[in-house]
Amino acid sequence: MSEIKDESSNNTNGNTRSTELALLDGAISETTEIFTDIETQKRVAASPEYPLEERLEAYEDIFESQVGDTAMNRARNIEREVGLRQIYLKFEGGNPTGTQKDRIAFAQVMDALRRGFDAITVATCGNYGVAVALASYLAGMRCIIYIPESYRTKRIAEIEELDAHIERVPADYEGAVEVSKQRAKKDEIYDANPGGENTAVQLRAYGEIAYEIYDELRDAPVSVSVPVSNGTTLAGIYRGFVSLYRRGKTSRMPKIIAGSSFRKNPIIQAFLKNLPHCEDLMAEQIQETRVNEPLINWHSIDGDYALEAIRKSGGFASFVSDKNMMYYSRIIREQEGLNVLPASTAGLISLVNSHRSENLPHDRYVAIITGRK
Repeated sequence: MSEIKDESSNNTNGNTRSTELALLDGAISETTEIFTDIETQKRVAASPEYPLEERLEAYEDIFESQVGDTAMNRARNIEREVGLRQIYLKFEGGNPTGTQKDRIAFAQVMDALRRGFDAITVATCGNYGVAVALASYLAGMRCIIYIPESYRTKRIAEIEELDAHIERVPADYEGAVEVSKQRAKKDEIYDANPGGENTAVQLRAYGEIAYEIYDELRDAPVSVSVPVSNGTTLAGIYRGFVSLYRRGKTSRMPKIIAGSSFRKNPIIQAFLKNLPHCEDLMAEQIQETRVNEPLINWHSIDGDYALEAIRKSGGFASFVSDKNMMYYSRIIREQEGLNVLPASTAGLISLVNSHRSENLPHDRYVAIITGRK
């Protein structure tokens, strides 16, 4: 691993950085005008010399213009492949760092900025760390990221380029989360980990995915399929649709469908075994692979929220294999033109499993694809 940077390193001078180009990756427009606007807003948001209200306004401009509003396209070739009409892929890979994690990263950094914090911490195996590092860098906030010693993610270089301080932890992901939480409590740092006091902020941020689906379809689909690990994304999407339905915006609640790695996720296990709550798995029995790593957990931190969402919506959950995830990522790339992480297809595969067991009617189905390569 590269040498750890000094924790106090925090570049707020507004110089053009190659990392900021990531904000335009996959955007509709890559014009100089948009980049200039981002750079100008970053100077204000990241500088303590400006009043807090001005910093928040500048940061909100970056947040709203660069995060979310991801593409949702009908996957006609996948429909022919599986024999089910009107499947839509909601591609979260269009976010700045390539996953849905940007939604909660930016939301929490903005919350931290509003509440007077000057530092934020999180534990990660890769994607979430990059998202929090980018969001923090744009706000001029110190970022301390804890990573399990055994993980060798390519995203470490990106995290370091964004002036985040990395701490290696001799533990698994769940252990790294606990270390990060303790650091947050000890040093009064904003805790961006799942399962903490900021869970409501995270769920609201993921609820935006439901609002965007509604904006596209003008109603709720019959189901929404989501790959799950901790369960936060799924729970947030469900709560977003609950809000829409209660306000009379949609005519129905979508069924929530979950997919995760075979026998490596407590949420799926609890659903299939009809358990009242998620139960921890035996950590030593979980085998991590390059394919399943984003999905596996012996302890799903927001698992009970996700389990409740699946059940209350009349949804479905299933385990999926590495082989199937590799297959569907190839099909999506070749037939739909999206270069996605195999693990992000787990929700779609669970929808296919549901169709094979129930012969689902032709309606509108949305599958969340959470990341890109």
